[in-house]
Amino acid sequence: MKLLVVSHSCSTPINQQIYAEVEQLTGWQITLVVPSNWKTEYGKTMGGERWPAFKGQIIAVPVWRSGNVILHAYKTSFSRLLHAASPDAIYVNHEPYAVATAQVYLANRNAKKPIGFYSCQNISKRYPPPFRWTEAMVMRRSSFFFPISIDVETVFRNKGYAGSSAVLPLGVDLAVYHPRTQGSELRARLARDGEVLIGFVGRIVREKGLSTLVKALAEVRDLPWRLVLVGSGPYAGPFDAEAAELGLSDRITHAGYIPHEQAPEYLSAFDMLVLPSETQPNWKEQFGRVVIEAMACGTPVLGSNSGEIPNLIADTGGGLVFKERDPRDLAAQLAALIRNPAVRAELAAKGRLAVEDRYSLPAIARKFATTVERAVSRQTGTDDIC
Repeated sequence: MKLLVVSHSCSTPINQQIYAEVEQLTGWQITLVVPSNWKTEYGKTMGGERWPAFKGQIIAVPVWRSGNVILHAYKTSFSRLLHAASPDAIYVNHEPYAVATAQVYLANRNAKKPIGFYSCQNISKRYPPPFRWTEAMVMRRSSFFFPISIDVETVFRNKGYAGSSAVLPLGVDLAVYHPRTQGSELRARLARDGEVLIGFVGRIVREKGLSTLVKALAEVRDLPWRLVLVGSGPYAGPFDAEAAELGLSDRITHAGYIPHEQAPEYLSAFDMLVLPSETQPNWKEQFGRVVIEAMACGTPVLGSNSGEIPNLIADTGGGLVFKERDPRDLAAQLAALIRNPAVRAELAAKGRLAVEDRYSLPAIARKFATTVERAVSRQTGTDDIC
């Protein structure tokens, strides 16, 4: 089978990894259409580079409004591109109201190939025209849909999507995220004797619930713990001020920004990862990739009930959930894990096994391929297209 994928995120090579897995699993011919001039959030321009394991064709096309996920548009005729590529199926790895999504779907009016989209929209929003019209058109014409979570799927069912869908969470590369012996060396540098190492990995911003976390830590100040914050952001100053006011400054370590490849070492070093995200009027945690990354590294997770976090923890059994914005509930859960290394070990083992089974890249690739294959089979009337 020939699959055409349109994805601005694949201008960053590591995001091509899932399609390399699909290639290896199915033998499909996969063509990626990516921006040739995509501006990342860090100001770097990406486009056309290849993930080493991906063998398919990459078509790099200039875009207008580079870096704008919703408004960017490809400087090409997708009608001609679809005619030349002659795919059996098309996957647009964009939100359904995006301009680039509209470009591909409108071009497919004549080709009439099975086509699908992706979304992280876990809060129902009514967009102004023409975005609302684009979203409705995409939902009406789609053969398949990949929501990142159950909440996203529910949003689109409530909006009227009646087609095929399969929840497709983010996957984790178990060759990278696994318990590291380096983690024990790092732990020895970070923690004093007897301290339980509590880790946070992410942006240091208010909505990540760090004010709730520091209040909860004040409630368990008599227990042996140290908090390590990995990441940076505008809330670092207010967080430090609150920690100082509560007399906790000497028990908190800022690791700052670390390279991506060092993340597994930190996650392996932690006795637990805490993710205290707090739902906002226009945002709630869409997935929480660090949850499954921590579990893959053999670390239990303590997460709030914001967005997808409690669903991930319930599905894996790899952690505990507390009520968001509730320092006392968080403190109680922290105390339970600090005092019980056996419980931490049990949660860690469950989480690791569940990630291997359901959140590894091969598992996600199988789910992706099965869904696309079924969509093509329905349209062509065949039973087996591989």
